[in-house]
Amino acid sequence: MIIQLLNGLQLAMLLFLLSVGLSVVFGLMRFVNLAHGTLFMLGAFVGLSTVEATGSFWLALAAGTLAAAVAGGLLYLGLLRRLQPAGPLKQVLVTFGLIFIGLEVARLVWGDYAERLPGPASLAGATEIFGVYYPTYRLFVIALGLAVAALLHFGLERTRLGAVIRAGVDDRTMTAALGIDIDRVFFAVFVVGCALAGLAGVVAGPVLSVYAGMDMGVLILALVVVVIGGPGSLKGAFAGALLVGMAETFGQVWLPEVAGMLLYGLMAAVLVLRPQGLLPAGPRA
Repeated sequence: MIIQLLNGLQLAMLLFLLSVGLSVVFGLMRFVNLAHGTLFMLGAFVGLSTVEATGSFWLALAAGTLAAAVAGGLLYLGLLRRLQPAGPLKQVLVTFGLIFIGLEVARLVWGDYAERLPGPASLAGATEIFGVYYPTYRLFVIALGLAVAALLHFGLERTRLGAVIRAGVDDRTMTAALGIDIDRVFFAVFVVGCALAGLAGVVAGPVLSVYAGMDMGVLILALVVVVIGGPGSLKGAFAGALLVGMAETFGQVWLPEVAGMLLYGLMAAVLVLRPQGLLPAGPRA
């Protein structure tokens, strides 16, 4: 039971790192970016190439995060910004097309074979926790996810930038009238969300295989997290990730025959009871 709880928590933290950017960007900018998973894949592949070139996982972590941030920023400035007033249908169609472009680019550059990104030697082996031995690297993933969640919460709730972001969500026109460049602030938030997707890709590399198309599976889980937690909510993304991570883990162990249905049944139940999500975005989301 303890091992499965830790497995569920580890999956939840990976999903949180991936989905928080997707959720917050949607809440701030009302932009549906299905290409978010492609940035996750880009981070994983750049991290893999960096490890192969330098032998350092920590350099790979920085390189994958930076690559996703730069790619996301350029994508937004060159294309996605023009789609903001176009409505969700065009946003979904264009970003869905970007998924296939990213898939083919990954195949051309890195090939079509699955590879495992080697983790850091300092986190190899297992650590005893609650009377069981659990892989040290997976404990690092849990700790990293919790640290990022705490940092984002502090930044949103206790800093001037966080106050500006919340004000922009509540009343974008009034915030801009006060002399604040809200478009630049939202662009910075978008880039941070992309960077977290790249970070999640590198962190997932030693746990999952790195391959062209790895973005599709996690994108579906990330979308379920956003729907369950409530779009635009940091707390909702964390709560949704916990629910999805635990449901996915324990469903595979206890009810493998219906594990695929369990997750979507959970999402349907949440939508029936709380159509806006568990913790929807608000003035203090």
